[in-house]
Amino acid sequence: MSDREIVWTETAEFDLDHIASYIANDDIASALAVAERIRGRCETLAKHAERGREVPELRAMDAPSHRELIEGPWRILYRYDERIVFIVSVLDARRDLSSLLIERLVHDHAPPLD
Repeated sequence: MSDREIVWTETAEFDLDHIASYIANDDIASALAVAERIRGRCETLAKHAERGREVPELRAMDAPSHRELIEGPWRILYRYDERIVFIVSVLDARRDLSSLLIERLVHDHAPPLD
């Protein structure tokens, strides 16, 4: 089987930018190194997408298609098919996933409803 394509969602790109920006407040070199480490870890999924574990919180909600890798202290959430690995989010593993998802819904920048 050929390598899968790695596709970052806008949310995942935002997450990684936010992580790097936060770290860059103290040390730009460290911020670049962390971003590179996370991207490198994601690239390994091109050959072995099945190796991540199912996300326990999502499996409990009957959404077992999402998997994760831990690249301390971050959780890289993704899903995949035969051709593509979609990087969905990069989240702080020290925080409660349910709280993070609710926070995202509350602070979503969708236009207001009429």
